[in-house]
Amino acid sequence: MEIQNTLAPECCNVKFNARSKDEALRGLARLAARSPACSAIGESHIYEVLAKREAQGSTAFGNEIALPHARVEGLTRFVVFIAVSARGVPFDALDKKKVHLFFVILGPPEDVNQHLRILATISRLVGHTRIKKELRAARSVDTLIESMVRNLGTPDASGAETREETKLLLINLYIEEYLHDILQLLLEHGIEGATVLDSSGMGRYISNVPIFAEFIGFMQERKQYSKTILALVPQSRMHRIIEGVERITGDLDTHEGAAVVVLDISLFKGTMKMF
Repeated sequence: MEIQNTLAPECCNVKFNARSKDEALRGLARLAARSPACSAIGESHIYEVLAKREAQGSTAFGNEIALPHARVEGLTRFVVFIAVSARGVPFDALDKKKVHLFFVILGPPEDVNQHLRILATISRLVGHTRIKKELRAARSVDTLIESMVRNLGTPDASGAETREETKLLLINLYIEEYLHDILQLLLEHGIEGATVLDSSGMGRYISNVPIFAEFIGFMQERKQYSKTILALVPQSRMHRIIEGVERITGDLDTHEGAAVVVLDISLFKGTMKMF
């Protein structure tokens, strides 16, 4: 299932008004209840599950964006919609800014992996200033949906449940700031589990050898420690994932701080899935 297919135009709103966080949650629940998938669940219950999730920590991650989301008992398919607030809503954001764009994700309790994939895809997508400006400028729901679908791009047909050749992808990062963006990228492409290892560059050890003491200043401290991501990736998705990594790190042939290795696998048993 692709994210484009979960968008619910009947729930979207380009003139969302709320003066407080609680008022916003009630308004979002009211919008969600417009979906046929939520009709039997009811507005009050949707409000309760959204409020319960917010009590665990604000879903407003900054940059004027919030991703309220919840797994809802009785829901049989995902419902995703967008609400745009011109004046903004105080929503306990980390950067203290008001929220102007709400991306609401409601899903079945049992479909955790798809929920994570949708959450990761949207959070990475709206991190770009251009799409944020486009969505805030939308004057109709049709324009809002068209912009979102266009920026999501063409659905990845490789997501079909088929047994295909799998490779071992190793991503070595000397710049830790890349880590969370790359893990979100893997989720976005349906990679449901990966292992992250704390590792060390050889500079950490070489710098302790007296004969190399004069070079210590050239061995940057940040490159003495690294993170290594290991993931099993279908061959058909590998090219797009590496392209995504380079959008985060820059061209791997010309930028320092990251490296990618792809290995053939003669045998694997078990799973790296989180759930």
